[in-house]
Amino acid sequence: MATLDHVFQALSNPTRRDVLTRLGRGPAAMTELAKPFGMALPSFLQHLQVLEKCGLVRSQKKGRVRVFELETQPLRLAEDWMKTHREQWEARLNQLDAYLLTMEKETND
Repeated sequence: MATLDHVFQALSNPTRRDVLTRLGRGPAAMTELAKPFGMALPSFLQHLQVLEKCGLVRSQKKGRVRVFELETQPLRLAEDWMKTHREQWEARLNQLDAYLLTMEKETND
């Protein structure tokens, strides 16, 4: 199972995020995924391996072609983590806002 750290590390790279965006439209062969990036296949394969290692994609061999497919569960884990922390940050900002409004009111009275 992928750790959240590995998921965020994989998402930190724009090439890998672009690959995930493309795979959101459906499975694709490695050569098709690599075309827009203009890099050698061995270099591009390293990106796919990072994505596969953290569970964001899975691959299977179909004949002589390796096809990659998006796995959404690790993205849900990251989304849940961000949602939880966003709620905490918003609560703290709301508390700060209320405090500042109270201070402003006391100053004006």
